[in-house]
Amino acid sequence: MINPLLRVLVAAVILASTGACAAKRPVLYPNAHLGEVGSAAAQQDIDECLQQAAAGYQSSSEGKIASSTAVGAATGAAMGAAVGAVTGRAGAGAAMGAAGGGAGGLIQGLFHSRDLDPVQQRFVEQCLREKGYQVIGWQ
Repeated sequence: MINPLLRVLVAAVILASTGACAAKRPVLYPNAHLGEVGSAAAQQDIDECLQQAAAGYQSSSEGKIASSTAVGAATGAAMGAAVGAVTGRAGAGAAMGAAGGGAGGLIQGLFHSRDLDPVQQRFVEQCLREKGYQVIGWQ
């Protein structure tokens, strides 16, 4: 039988990871050019600029996610071992802490992976500027 706490932890990771996968996109100022071309054409231009940015510059988001997970697991293991040492179960505490910390680090890494690399973000903004758009933010 699976521990109920483990079930809750797995469910939380799944729910958080599904929301974390949607990439941020530029928000355009409603200038004259946007009014001329319309929303559908603007979204196609955004997609094109995002693809060019991805092809021209490789982000390191996968490495950041792995690093965040590893740091979380190490921190959790240390905290779990300390708590476990007080209760006489240092090994079990370290294992539980590593699992919880690793899951927390994974979730944090996934949410930060939504953010475009700063160089890619500037690339997309410049690409859209050259097409006549004005980027006012990212969502």
